[in-house]
Amino acid sequence: MSSNAPFPRPWLTPANLLRASVGVALLTITLKTLAWYVTGSVGLLSDAMESFVNLASAVFALAMVTVAQLPADDNHPYGHHKAEYFSSGFEGLLIVGVAGGILWAAGHRLFDPQPLEQVGWGLGLSVLSSAFNGLLAWAMFRAAREHRSIALEADARHLVTDVWTSAGVLVGLVGAALTGWLWLDAAAAILVALNILKEGLELVWRSTQGLMDEAAEPEVQATIEATLQGFVQGQPPGALRFDHVSTRRAGQRRFVDMHMHMPADWTLHHAAELRGQVERALMAAVPGLRATIELLPTDVEAHFDDLPDEPKDGMK
Repeated sequence: MSSNAPFPRPWLTPANLLRASVGVALLTITLKTLAWYVTGSVGLLSDAMESFVNLASAVFALAMVTVAQLPADDNHPYGHHKAEYFSSGFEGLLIVGVAGGILWAAGHRLFDPQPLEQVGWGLGLSVLSSAFNGLLAWAMFRAAREHRSIALEADARHLVTDVWTSAGVLVGLVGAALTGWLWLDAAAAILVALNILKEGLELVWRSTQGLMDEAAEPEVQATIEATLQGFVQGQPPGALRFDHVSTRRAGQRRFVDMHMHMPADWTLHHAAELRGQVERALMAAVPGLRATIELLPTDVEAHFDDLPDEPKDGMK
């Protein structure tokens, strides 16, 4: 085995990492709530509120990932892969809601600053919780790329946002403690809320695009095109061509549809055998891809994209 081969990590599945996210969320809620309790910082309160969103998001994401893994059935012949988009969309809406709550609380505290207490303890607890979130987010990003899971990526991005949130809160807390300008605590909370709001809106947008059958990633499309060109170049000039190639993605799954044109005098056996080779090559080049290829003679064009003729006057 090559020394560069990746070490197998069967335990780093989306479901297992989301279970870990639930546990880490419970731990960080405890730590951040305690940090807010001992300091009275509205910034730390906003940080603790976002951790409740982490918990709800992880639980819902775990449920949707479980649904996405269900096999195809009569009612869902293409599988349940789009369930992951509901997870990321739900998480985005929760983030937007928390941002609004933080803005409301920080806005009041901005004009009515309150003294801070036991800042050292608050800083320590917040840093510890951020370390847990940062480590988990790193593992989740790696697994999200490997499994192409938007639910896992959404949860990882949320955890990263939580880390930056904690960093912003700590800056405001330290600034308020050192300068005596208590409004810095509320100002940091407002900046944190705006950052959270941006992240939430981006997640909602990405989810809607996935539910609307967004095309596969540019690198996936390039791989498909290169694979098809390899077959074209392996045949006599003009004997083989592909057109109407369209892709879409649904959670972890990728789909491609196309027409494969070949000489009309080829036998059905020869044509079907070549189509099978193309399908296997595509699925080997893009793991998780499902290819649908329609066979057509070289001199026949498909017109399914043509608009229907307008009815003539006097005709219905």
